[in-house]
Amino acid sequence: MPRILVIHGAGMNMRGKVQTEIFGPMTLPQYDERIRGDAAELGLEVEIFHSNIEGEVVNKIYEANDRGIDAAAFGTGYPALVAALSQVKFPTIEVHISNPIRRGPASQTAAVSQGVVAGFGVAGYALALRGLKDLLAAKK
Repeated sequence: MPRILVIHGAGMNMRGKVQTEIFGPMTLPQYDERIRGDAAELGLEVEIFHSNIEGEVVNKIYEANDRGIDAAAFGTGYPALVAALSQVKFPTIEVHISNPIRRGPASQTAAVSQGVVAGFGVAGYALALRGLKDLLAAKK
């Protein structure tokens, strides 16, 4: 069974508390519950990690690589994340609940990701999981 690492980056713990007009009323625990359900329906094992600290996210990405986790999905990032993602052997999908292009330029991590899902709310995670499952199946 493919193992997928979902990484929630900075600010995701504020979902459902602030900017609900952009991101909706769901809280991070509600997102996690939905993601686990979507993964189960697709026959995927999912590990979920959140940190507001870029270094912790970078460490988790390298740890996933060392543990043989097949893929990761994550939010926006910074230069250290770009470097980390370009060095690991698994495919990555960047997931945005809203459409960030409406508010500014695309993230730098999108350039080193196999795909980006944006603007579909929590359903974007299911799209990313499905895409990762298909990418992994094509590699076999």
